[in-house]
Amino acid sequence: MIDIDHFISNFPFFPQKDSSKLPWQITSNLKDIIEGIIPNLGEDFKIENGVAIHKSAILEHGITLKGPIIIMDNCRISVNAYLREGVFLDSSVKIGPSSEIKSSMIFSGSAIAHLNYIGNSIIGRNVNFEGGSIAANHYNERFNKKIRVIFKNEIIDTGTEKFGALVGDGSKIGANAVLSPGTILERGSIVKRLELIEQLKEP
Repeated sequence: MIDIDHFISNFPFFPQKDSSKLPWQITSNLKDIIEGIIPNLGEDFKIENGVAIHKSAILEHGITLKGPIIIMDNCRISVNAYLREGVFLDSSVKIGPSSEIKSSMIFSGSAIAHLNYIGNSIIGRNVNFEGGSIAANHYNERFNKKIRVIFKNEIIDTGTEKFGALVGDGSKIGANAVLSPGTILERGSIVKRLELIEQLKEP
């Protein structure tokens, strides 16, 4: 099965109801996971209404935050960004103007440019999403909306209708590219501008 440590260095252990680290199980339970972490954060965080923000983070005006959310040190959240339904931003993450992040974890040094959508995804360290690129999390157009992924030539049924992408450290996603639901990208992957990644066709 998929081991997140293969994709993301120093992936932290988060309290879960079971020992599984399958990415779609983490994103599905992310609200509960974050709610469990927030009470243990230190005095360097301002915590209000389920939103924990490190004192060194910079938040511009017009941002909407719907907890639970953790924003770690030295993050920068730009104007009109929208974070909701369980978001974890690791150290020095940048979220660009008018981007939306939903039920996702984004690790240190990564940058999500302007007008992006990241849904139910786990994004590694030092990953760059150029403007307008999307990590889609739902097959609106399919009759069978259950998401399957492919890893080492094995097709895995996630058992969920909401999962975006697992993106390995150091990957680069070009402007206006789309990662279809269930995308798995190895470390250092490059997705060209306007490219559609669809690793499995409709069953």
